[in-house]
Amino acid sequence: MTRQKSTSQIIKKRARRKPHVIMFRLIKWSMWLAFFLLLTGAAATFAVYSYFSEDLPRITSLKDYQPSIVTTVYSDDNHKIAEFYKERRIVVPLSKIPVQLQQAFIAAEDSRFYKHQGIDFFSIVRAFIKNLEAGTIVQGGSTITQQVTKSFLLSPERSYERKIKEAILAYRIDKTFSKEEILFLYLNQIYLGHGAYGVEAAAENYFGKTVSDLNLAECAILAGLPQAPSRYSPFHYPERAKQRQIYVLNRMMEEGFIDNAQVSAAIDVKLDIKPRRNWYIEEVPIYTEHVRRYVEQKYGEAALYTQGLKIYTAVNIEMQKAARREIEKGLHALDHRQGYRGPEAHLAEAEIEGFCTKQKALQKETPLARGASVKGVVIDINDKAGKVLVRMGDARGVIPVSDVRWARKPNVNKAAYQDRVRNLGRVFKTGDVILVRLNEKKKPDGLWDLSLDQIPDAQSALLCIESQTGLVKVMVGGRDFAESQFNRAIQSRRQPGSAFKPIIYAAALDKGYTAATEIIDAPIVFKARDFTWKPKNYGKKFYGPTLFREALTKSRNVVTIKILQNIGVDYCIDYARKMGIASPLERNLSIALGSSGVTVLELVNAYAVFANDGYLIEPAFITKIEDRFGNVIEEMNPYPKKVMEKNTAYIMTSLMESVVKEGTGQRVKALNRPVAGKTGTTNDLQDAWFIGYTPQYITGVWVGHDHNQSLGKGETGGRTASPIWLGFMETILKDKPVKVFQVPEGVVFAKIDAKTGLLPVPESKDTLIECFKEGTVPTEYSKRPNSIVDTESFFKSDM
Repeated sequence: MTRQKSTSQIIKKRARRKPHVIMFRLIKWSMWLAFFLLLTGAAATFAVYSYFSEDLPRITSLKDYQPSIVTTVYSDDNHKIAEFYKERRIVVPLSKIPVQLQQAFIAAEDSRFYKHQGIDFFSIVRAFIKNLEAGTIVQGGSTITQQVTKSFLLSPERSYERKIKEAILAYRIDKTFSKEEILFLYLNQIYLGHGAYGVEAAAENYFGKTVSDLNLAECAILAGLPQAPSRYSPFHYPERAKQRQIYVLNRMMEEGFIDNAQVSAAIDVKLDIKPRRNWYIEEVPIYTEHVRRYVEQKYGEAALYTQGLKIYTAVNIEMQKAARREIEKGLHALDHRQGYRGPEAHLAEAEIEGFCTKQKALQKETPLARGASVKGVVIDINDKAGKVLVRMGDARGVIPVSDVRWARKPNVNKAAYQDRVRNLGRVFKTGDVILVRLNEKKKPDGLWDLSLDQIPDAQSALLCIESQTGLVKVMVGGRDFAESQFNRAIQSRRQPGSAFKPIIYAAALDKGYTAATEIIDAPIVFKARDFTWKPKNYGKKFYGPTLFREALTKSRNVVTIKILQNIGVDYCIDYARKMGIASPLERNLSIALGSSGVTVLELVNAYAVFANDGYLIEPAFITKIEDRFGNVIEEMNPYPKKVMEKNTAYIMTSLMESVVKEGTGQRVKALNRPVAGKTGTTNDLQDAWFIGYTPQYITGVWVGHDHNQSLGKGETGGRTASPIWLGFMETILKDKPVKVFQVPEGVVFAKIDAKTGLLPVPESKDTLIECFKEGTVPTEYSKRPNSIVDTESFFKSDM
């Protein structure tokens, strides 16, 4: 019989086994289990890696780093005047980024940057503990490499799937690129607030300097921004920015980058946070806007806003400022002649205090200062003392009656000198809200000396081209770009009036006329089916026999119409086209009086033909454009085109010198150097022009209203436009040598009778030296007094 062991026997036997055997078996099973788990985990990891790796972007795209960067526009002296961008980024090599700035970002964002392989599990745990202790997010778990991955290769969505992809890509990037290359990408790509991408743009934004010039305190400010640029903005939250700066400095010390003394010194540095500059608005906005439109139209929006072009222009900043000053001065003078349009508002007595409270709040941001224009409310009118008391917040000032003589009610049919204000009650009422200019603060009463002010209603444009080169040095398209972006220098066609006449006279010179040709200034009538035209001169007089030179000098309308009628309208239009006038021109005799609208640019460029010895040069706003790599993609290459003979151009210059010396442009004689030019005034005094030039520059000025209304009685080109021209040219030519217009070959000079234009006789009362094309000097002599002119007259006188 087989012997069976009882259960108790088996248990007793097993219990007698040695403890180390049991332990061995437990370890064995544990190892098998660990191996199984490791194998399973590896398989799962491989499966996850394989799954999420299938559609990952290629990191090789980072090797050709060409981010969206700023397009920069420069003036003629390489001064930055505008930027165009979608992301304000300026890429700089790592070698130009201070080591302390690199260390600051590493200490604040990824202290184990040089130790991990793209992912740092230790830092993730540490950040979790730190944030838990602080009760808020003070550290991030993402490495710099992960941030590069997120910025370049992945969408900003928050999901586990994206985090896995981010980790995979970060690992790959770390294996493919050096730490320096990763840091270069990171520091140029990261967003640092207020539109700044990358450390160079941020350094300019906050400190007004290049990144290479940053000190330690400034480096710490920038390094504290990536986590929350808006929260730690030095502009809006300086205290928060300071605390974040201290945190970064302490982290740098903990990592051994700086010592305690450096931390203390950096904390004590008083930061000079610059207000963010808007280059486009601050400098020459109307000019750079014209450049922007041209580049966008020619090269496309993407090239302009993302490809970092360098655009070099012809504009001169100081000349541009001078033009704006003179326009402001000229328009204010015109505005005073036009009269006072009345208060901006009228307040009841109970409303005055509330208005002043609001003004006081505004003055905290912009304190009252000499020369400023501010709103105030009239609180007392004293006609006997000749003073008006005005309150501006808590401040007070006085307007004397002498400063409101001009403040008549506007009347275009009455000149300013015909209606001067003597009674203050005629202008003001208590409670009127008015604009006043602060002149000076008196002592000891603290009252401001004030002048009544108002924003000019008229507009003006000025354009200046450099002779011989065609470079457009100045373009002002209106009084205030912030108020109106309409460019009246190139986008507006206005009637030029008599400023168009030199084109007709030049055409006539090439049709056989001379400066001494005599034309009869007498009434002329043109009849059509539905109207009759009786052109008149400005003074509503007729002057009889008139020489060609005098007709242009005195701007005789009737003579000009007769000249045009003789040479032909079509011929004259073709001539204008050759001189650069592209605007539509009416095919009738009214163009003799400048009835067809042209732009300031067109007319100035046409006059440049006279200054440039008969050559037309395409106006140039841009001298060169380079791409992001420095390759020149466009460069100015002026190609002068001969459109008239040199002798014609010179004679026209001589004729227009007479306009300045003794004609309608006499105001600009004050320049005290050779000047040629022509005024222009249109019907109902709606447009006033002066186009003039010296051997160095051709400048045109237009003044008028956007809505075709009269400028007022007596507001001609000579009175309204030429003072702006004169003030501008005096400024830009102040330190330049005086030059004369050179006489070319083919021009001769001869003495003529000033009355007849023929050769003088001993009895000629007035003679002058006139210029002619070779072969066109008069051969006939003036008739002598009481001489017999023909046989018939002889017999009649004998009877």
